[in-house]
Amino acid sequence: MNDLLPLIADKYNYWIYIVLMMLGLYAMIGKNNLVKKIIGMNIFQTSIILFYVSIAYKKGGTLPIIMGDAHGGGHAAVHAADYINPLPHCLMLTAIVVSVATLGVALALAIKIYRQYGTLEEDDINHQIRMQAGQ
Repeated sequence: MNDLLPLIADKYNYWIYIVLMMLGLYAMIGKNNLVKKIIGMNIFQTSIILFYVSIAYKKGGTLPIIMGDAHGGGHAAVHAADYINPLPHCLMLTAIVVSVATLGVALALAIKIYRQYGTLEEDDINHQIRMQAGQ
């Protein structure tokens, strides 16, 4: 039990990401308002992006820029463990762009739904759809 508390305290950022992820998941599943569901989706996506950026961090790592002269004279051995991997950061930049685009499309659809049904409550929309189908 004494070993568990330092382990949890050392990885506090992961616990924050888990809490954010579960908050976003709860908002997507548990709320009836479409805007709240969209906000939950955005929180969920942001927590995943933060998680990937945090696991890509390397303590004591340097930027992956190898300095040498213009003629390729730098023949020193390169130790890959000394450098930060830029790939997760680049992928998360792409994920941020996709997240913003998804948010924009979802909000545009919410506006369209509001104009069609006059509400953003899921139960009211389903009731109106059932009433239209019964006619």
